[in-house]
Parts: sequence; C-alpha cells; structure tokens
Amino acid sequence: MREYLRILQYPGARSMILASFPARLAYGMIGLGLYFKTYHTVHSIAFAGFVAGINGIAGALTTSIRSSLLDRFGMRIPLRFFVPAYGASIVVLNFVNDRSLLVLASLLLGICAPPINLSIRPLWRSIVEPHDMRKALAIDTSVMTIATVLGPVVVTYLSLSNHPASALLTCSALILLGGLSLSALPITRAWAPEVKSPSDQSIFNVPGIRLLMVEGILIGLGAGIFQIAVPAFTTIRHVEHLTGAIFSVMSCASIVGSLLAGIIGKKLTPLNAFIRNYYIWVIVGIPLFLTTPGWSLMLVSAFIGLSNGAQQVFYLEVIEAVRPNGTSASALGWMWTVEGSAASVGSWVGGSISQTVSPQFCFGITSISVLLGLIVVRRGKHLLLQADRFGPRPD
Repeated sequence: MREYLRILQYPGARSMILASFPARLAYGMIGLGLYFKTYHTVHSIAFAGFVAGINGIAGALTTSIRSSLLDRFGMRIPLRFFVPAYGASIVVLNFVNDRSLLVLASLLLGICAPPINLSIRPLWRSIVEPHDMRKALAIDTSVMTIATVLGPVVVTYLSLSNHPASALLTCSALILLGGLSLSALPITRAWAPEVKSPSDQSIFNVPGIRLLMVEGILIGLGAGIFQIAVPAFTTIRHVEHLTGAIFSVMSCASIVGSLLAGIIGKKLTPLNAFIRNYYIWVIVGIPLFLTTPGWSLMLVSAFIGLSNGAQQVFYLEVIEAVRPNGTSASALGWMWTVEGSAASVGSWVGGSISQTVSPQFCFGITSISVLLGLIVVRRGKHLLLQADRFGPRPD
C-alpha cells in the first residue's frame, strides 16, 4: 500500500483520477441502464440485449477512430466534442419509447462515446517513471473497476425505483462532469502525441498486435455473453435486485486482483505474468456453467474477477510493449474496437440464447472462450517476445 501511495504523489496523478471518476462511473452505469430502459419499455429480454449490443457495436467500431484523433490532435479537442454529444444522446434516448427509435438512439450513443479511458492510459506514461508503470496501471485499473462496482448498483437502484428515468439522466450528468473536468486539466492540455516517422510500422503490420486481436475476439465474445446472461438469469428467476450485487462482487474482487498484480507480479515480465495468470483465469471459470443467481454465482464471479483484474494490468503492459511508435492511444483503441465489437455481438447472442436455451449455456460459452484465448496466446507466444523483458519500451 505504501508503494501505491507513493505513485499518487506524482504531480497530476490524483487530480487526473478525481476528475475522470464521474465519467468512469457513467460508463459503469450505461450498459445496465440501456438494458433496463429497453426492457421496461418493450418487455423483451432479447430486444433489450439487442439494443445494448447495437450501442456496444457502434461504440466499439468507432473506438479506433476516436483513438486516432487523440494521436493526431491531442486530447482537448476530441474530449470537448464527444463529451457533450454523448451526454445529449443519453438524454434523447431516455425519452424514446418506439422500438426503431430505441435502436437508432442507441446507435448514435455508441458513435458519440467519449475517449475517457483512451485518454487516461497515455497520460500515466507522461506522469510516472517507467519502472512505476505497472503500479500506475494497477491503480488506474482499480479506480476504473471501482466505478464499475458502483455503476451497476446505482443504475439498478435508480432503474427499479419509482423514478426509473433518473437512471440515464444521472448517467448523462456524470459523463459531462467527468469528461469536461478531465479535458480542463493542465496535464491533459500539455499532452502531445508521439512523433511517428515514416519507418514506423502500422498497427496491422505488427504480428503481436494481430495475435492479440484474435485473442480479443474470443474474450470479447465471452464477456459480452456473460454481461447479458447475468441480468437475463436474474430476470428469469425474478431476482433482478441481485444483478447489481453479482456484478459488484465480481468488480470488488477485480480491484483486489489489480492491486495484487502491481505488487506480486513485479518480478515477472509482462508476458510471463500475462500467461501464468491466464491459466488461473481458465481454472476458476470452469464451474461457471453450474451456477445460479445467488451465492454460487457470486462466489465463482469473485474468483473470475480476481484473476481478470490482474489480467487487465498485464494485458495493458503487453500491448504497450508490442505496439508500434506513434500509437500510444490508437493501439489500445484498435484492440478495444476488435474486442468491443465481439463483446457487442456477444451481448446480442447472449440475450437470444438466454431466452431460447438458458443463461447457464451462455456461462459455458464464456468459460470456453477464455480457454481458447489461452490456447491462442500460448501458440503465438513467440510473437510477443518484446513484452518478455523489463524496462521502458524503446522510442
């Protein structure tokens, strides 16, 4: 803990975390907010999953565009355009009741998603020393997960209250507060994109990035199915109030996992830590398909969250090591485009399978997707050798 307190002493670290937190909380709310809004409007689990999937696909497919704008123009202009547009889109969607308009509004919302997390990750590299990056990423991942813990709880409470419209209105207010605060920080205004020379490779010419994209498709598909299968399962069993609790337990465990990754894994290279933790992730996910809403799903979700929290830290380190120069934001943006698109497809598929087959079948698909991701990484380990070392990435 003393080491993490030391990281927070870096100039700009605490102000960046505090300024961006409301926007991250809004991101934690939007997925379930869309699900509950749509379900309460049309009373269809499958259509609610479809609307959430459309929003996710639109956001994922345009993530690479927004990240490329950061690498070209810096952070202030993209943030000050997308943040107000996103906040306004949420308000519009909140008052839509027609099925077609719900799909259209969800699509617009995804396109306007502001690059909050894409902005924060490069800022950490300009704030801390290279040897402290893993700890900084652990803190950042934990803070983001805290928002994920609170988001489902807040949106579930508001969506099931006597004033369900307040859920998305609160989300809109939070994204405006956090996004505009982040854009006004001195560290954000001073950040400059990396200079890219003609000899630098494009993202798609890097074999390691292509490998991680394949892995991201598998993990994204499984994650998207899981994200919809949980609320679908609780809805079918008439225990919707457990939805936020299940995700909160998983997210709390993820926070612990992220913080442990910054300390326990400090003697392992990013690649070795990434692969070793992958094995743990696969093992703890095996009993997922046997669970039901209640203590069994919460327990297994906690172990999955613990391993996934650590995996996020090592994953970010691996991407940072293998990405080409001049892609400090767009490398992660492209990875999120691929993984997020797969997750959105998973949300759509998960809603349909949950309604026609069973949510437990969806849980089985999630466990298999993680296993396939490990197989892909193991087979292509030689393409990620740049991450098998300590120290800063070469400029």
